Amino acid sequence: MKITIIGGSKGTGAQLAAQARKAGHEVTVLSRSGNAPEGIHVVRGDATDPAVAGQAVAGADAVVITVGGAKGVPNQRAAVTRAVIEAMKKEDVQRLMVQSSLGAGDSGSQMPAPLRMAMKVALAKPLADHNEQEAAIQSSGLDWTIVRPTGLTDKDPIGSWQALQTSEPGTLRGSIPRADLAACMLGLLDDPASIGKAVGVSS
Repeated sequence: MKITIIGGSKGTGAQLAAQARKAGHEVTVLSRSGNAPEGIHVVRGDATDPAVAGQAVAGADAVVITVGGAKGVPNQRAAVTRAVIEAMKKEDVQRLMVQSSLGAGDSGSQMPAPLRMAMKVALAKPLADHNEQEAAIQSSGLDWTIVRPTGLTDKDPIGSWQALQTSEPGTLRGSIPRADLAACMLGLLDDPASIGKAVGVSS
């Protein structure tokens, strides 16, 4: 596939870019810094700029949004996501995957009760951003998948993970290495059964 990653200069996005390239996909990264793993095509700029977003997603088979928040910018994730959705519609790109967070949307039930309460207090603003982001995705009309990881770490990958929808029984553990999350996302991206689904992920 031709995959565009919005926010792929570091963290999960960089892990996903590297893994996708290793798997034989053609990868483009859009980032403000212009940084990306070695061998990855880079578009440097602001994803909320329609021209920049359009350049990044043009010709893609799939787009993945992994952006985080930005200091002094309220609801940065939601703003980027809305801009990318509009660019995808103009460029006739249908497949979208977005990294959200466990606790967003209806996923609180997947968390152990103490963690659920702590998240609501400590991460109220990021979760509000993710909720707005998810609402834009779900009303986009695109072939979307939302991935909601637990806490992210830079530990070595385990090579396995739990991936649960809220309709499935069970709770998720507290963290997952970014490399494992990226591997999970890459698998879901190529799985038609994940379209229209929001999946919680942990180790």
